[in-house]
Amino acid sequence: MKPHPNFQLLFILFLFIFIFPTITTSSSSPSLPLPPTPSPTSPPSSPTTSKTTLDPKQITALQSLNIPTSKDPCTQPSYHNATLCDSSKPFRHLISLTLSNCTSHLSLSFTALKSLSTLTSLNLINCPISPFHFPQELITSLKTFTFINSFNKISGVWLSQLHNLTDLTISNVQVKASGPYVILGHMNYLNSLTISNANLTGFLPGHIHSNLTHVDFSGNQLKGNIPFSITMLESLESLNLSSNKLVGEIPSSIGDLISLKNLSLASNSFSGSIPDSFSSVPDLVHLDLSSNQLNGTIPKFISQLKNIKYLNLANNNLHGAVPFNQSFIKGLEVFKVGGNSNLCYNHSILSSKLKLGISHCDKYGKPVSPPAAKDSSEDDSSDDDYDDSDDDDGSSKHKKDQHHGPNKFVLGVAIALSSIVFLIVFLIVCSKCCRGR
Repeated sequence: MKPHPNFQLLFILFLFIFIFPTITTSSSSPSLPLPPTPSPTSPPSSPTTSKTTLDPKQITALQSLNIPTSKDPCTQPSYHNATLCDSSKPFRHLISLTLSNCTSHLSLSFTALKSLSTLTSLNLINCPISPFHFPQELITSLKTFTFINSFNKISGVWLSQLHNLTDLTISNVQVKASGPYVILGHMNYLNSLTISNANLTGFLPGHIHSNLTHVDFSGNQLKGNIPFSITMLESLESLNLSSNKLVGEIPSSIGDLISLKNLSLASNSFSGSIPDSFSSVPDLVHLDLSSNQLNGTIPKFISQLKNIKYLNLANNNLHGAVPFNQSFIKGLEVFKVGGNSNLCYNHSILSSKLKLGISHCDKYGKPVSPPAAKDSSEDDSSDDDYDDSDDDDGSSKHKKDQHHGPNKFVLGVAIALSSIVFLIVFLIVCSKCCRGR
């Protein structure tokens, strides 16, 4: 039974009207989500406005320091002046402020600092400003204080008032004080202490807070011995006393610093031998005793320090043979022993290719005569502490043969060509003579 023609016509119209448009639309472009219908109770959207959440008094204080406040300093601090805020309501407050690369006319007024008394961290980097008066509220709240290349000169008494500090960093600033104790006498909460390149005079303090993990007095004019107060800091991880005028022997109690990882006593006038107590400091990574007057031999136990990567014993009066094997030396990132005229190495243990800056030992364990000037200059041309190339004498001889081989070949070819030319000339002359007859 055939379908009625009218029925076929209706079916085709149905396909064109309803089915085909749907198929074409779905295949030609991906469906896009419709925008959400706004809720009848929600307000219409508006452009984001920069509305600060910072305490208005602190905004005024920042403006007096020429710090832009057009944007919220709590969420969008400026490039040079970093700020950090708490989460208090209705207004947030600054807890950290860093001023760097300041202009010479910047002045930290007492009024501005009093408005910023919620600060726990204040950092001045490259800010040539004059010393200022701390409000008592700020003295109480400050925990971290950093001065790097700022101020021309400050006094130890001025620093000593910050008795609640846990971190103090003073570098490249002249500090006028009769000794570190003037500054540190009442700082009972310090964890990290740096007073470097400050022309600080006097002696190391006989009493210092026991929770310190970092001490750096490098680049000053400190004198005297290392006191027991330093070696009693059981939590100390880093100690830098380099570039001072310290004297005497390195105390054996240095081994009591069981947490120590980095130690630099370089560029002082320490004498005596390297104490065996260093073997009790298992986590030592960096040891610099260079440019002193240490004598005696290098202790072999140093090679048993599993974590050590930097070892500098250069420019002392050490003698005897270097007690380390080649695998230990190659495992170090830096190894320097040059400048010890009575120190030598056993050439049966260490390769001469290691650039140690010392000569090898004779059969009596004494340094042999230093190498010729030409050889030493060639060794000094290398910037590496040691050379770990694997070329042997055979390969050097092969290279030497390769260098002289081409010269002999060229000489032979030249002689052969000269002989042929001479022979041709001789034959021509003889031919002319025969024709003349």
